[in-house]
Amino acid sequence: MQRIFRDIRIMLLANLWLIPVLAALVGALFYFVAPPPPMHARLATGSPSGGYNAFGERLKEELAKQGFELELVRSSGSLDNLSKLQRGEVEIALVQSGQELTLDSHQRERLHGLGVMYQEPLWLFKRKAVEIDSMADLLPLRVAIGAPDSGTRSVSDALLAANQITAERYPPQWQPVSGTPAASALLAGDLDAGFFLGPAESAVVQRLAASTELDLVSLRRSAAYRARLPYLTRLEVGEGLLNLASNNPSRDIRTLAPVATLVANDAFHPSLTPLILEAAREVMKNGTLLDPPGAYPAAKPQTLASLSEADYYYEKGLPILQRYLPFRIASLADRYIILLIPLIVIMIPLSKAVGPIYRWRIRARIYRWYKYLREIDRKLDDGTPPDQLASEIAQLEELEQRLAKVEVPLSYSNELYDLHVHLRYVIERLQAVQRRQAAEEQVG
Repeated sequence: MQRIFRDIRIMLLANLWLIPVLAALVGALFYFVAPPPPMHARLATGSPSGGYNAFGERLKEELAKQGFELELVRSSGSLDNLSKLQRGEVEIALVQSGQELTLDSHQRERLHGLGVMYQEPLWLFKRKAVEIDSMADLLPLRVAIGAPDSGTRSVSDALLAANQITAERYPPQWQPVSGTPAASALLAGDLDAGFFLGPAESAVVQRLAASTELDLVSLRRSAAYRARLPYLTRLEVGEGLLNLASNNPSRDIRTLAPVATLVANDAFHPSLTPLILEAAREVMKNGTLLDPPGAYPAAKPQTLASLSEADYYYEKGLPILQRYLPFRIASLADRYIILLIPLIVIMIPLSKAVGPIYRWRIRARIYRWYKYLREIDRKLDDGTPPDQLASEIAQLEELEQRLAKVEVPLSYSNELYDLHVHLRYVIERLQAVQRRQAAEEQVG
């Protein structure tokens, strides 16, 4: 057993040169690999009662299962979310489709689409006593058209503009409010009608749909609006879909819907894309009253350039490692595997060189003595002076003692013993020459 441990120690000492080589390779691996993605991001949502905030809360809860912290940043609406992205206050934001068209080309180049999360129907609620057949019928009424910079205001402005009702023509009784304040005013009778934007399940929409004093307006000319505003889609809403008890809507209606898109800026780490999209898919897996199960998130429709990671997710799903490992571990493994490939390519020939180099280093312990023996052998052929013979013999005998302390693996012992034999042979030759010279001196 002692012999085995000694051979292992000799082998390790002979290959110490591998340590700095491996250290350099590992150092290069960590130097060139990209840092791991952060486990935190900020998402711009909207008002506390809005659909964006509700979706953000569910997404945050789902991401927390992977140890990812999603910080929700409240805002006044979709346009405000775009501004926060531009200023770098958040990394991702929920943005209503069509809002990005308000940006110039340079600003849009700095943003990336991660996909469509769900549809955002536009609801035009009115009090039942009010008759509304077209947008022009709203002019004499008290109407909530949406707060400035809100998604509701953006869509209502677009629909009104399509009817040649521009901001300059807005009557003074129209109110720039949306969400909960607008709903409260409409229910109280302080408004005759109001535009609202959000999923059918949103708290504001359900509150309005539960009232027996309100009904929904059908946008009969939805096809004409869709032709002029391509970022909107047509929706068929069946009778009683929002609330069966109040039978709201009281008949089948048509409406329009932009979509809620997830948008990222340059500060967003692309590797987080599949994690967030998978969490969004889990949130939307059961669908909504208007969206079928499994329909969202979806790649289109969106006008911003998408990230390659998002394209991969929609085409093939999660990266292979993330299907079986937690995100933190999978993302690290995925990044290092890419750089491990060239490391392995280097290590294969390096490992093949270990054996020959090891043999050379072990034999070097033995063969370096042969150089000295060969020099003495040449001196013998040339005739070593008598005064040097004793010195050479003494040096060789000292060398013989030093060789006794040389350690080599058991498999190389025969070469060490050969050296001992050759060393003794040279010593005996020198001694024979020394005796011959001494005899010649006596005879002379």
